[in-house]
Amino acid sequence: MNKEYGQSPDEVFDVVDENDKVLYPLTRGEIHKRHLRHRAVHIFWLNQAGELCLQRRSYAKDNSPGYLSSSCAGHVDSGENYIQAAVREFREELGITLQSANLIELDYAPCHERLGNEFVVSYLLKGDYEAHIFRPEVDSLVWRTPQQVSQWTKEQPELFATPLLHLLSRDKILKGLLG
Repeated sequence: MNKEYGQSPDEVFDVVDENDKVLYPLTRGEIHKRHLRHRAVHIFWLNQAGELCLQRRSYAKDNSPGYLSSSCAGHVDSGENYIQAAVREFREELGITLQSANLIELDYAPCHERLGNEFVVSYLLKGDYEAHIFRPEVDSLVWRTPQQVSQWTKEQPELFATPLLHLLSRDKILKGLLG
């Protein structure tokens, strides 16, 4: 990862086939340029008050800069599995070290263009933690109830990253967030 910008076109991810089986490693830049299938994770963090953390993506990001997204999202690095990526991304973006047992798998979304040609595993995190955001990746955090977020996405979808809108349309994620 580029410490100044929070991303690098030289990061290496695994290209996967239509069944999410690893084919070969390739750089982020090439994967995105060629619109190849790869993997990502999203984490939906609910605090003790039942509020969902939304992340305003850094304006330096190459994808959806300044848009609202899930609490944390990122690519699965080459050789890494989904849960390892989720733990790593949460630490990198929000400065919180989790154990994989803290995360509850909510959904496995098949590759879709609205997800950036990514297969996505989404996780739920519950609890109160103190975030220390990494500014090159995250501009700010916003807290709203899942019901408020649902209404907000309907009223102002242009404020939200396309992958988040796609994920929030999936039943398993909505059920997981609404409890």
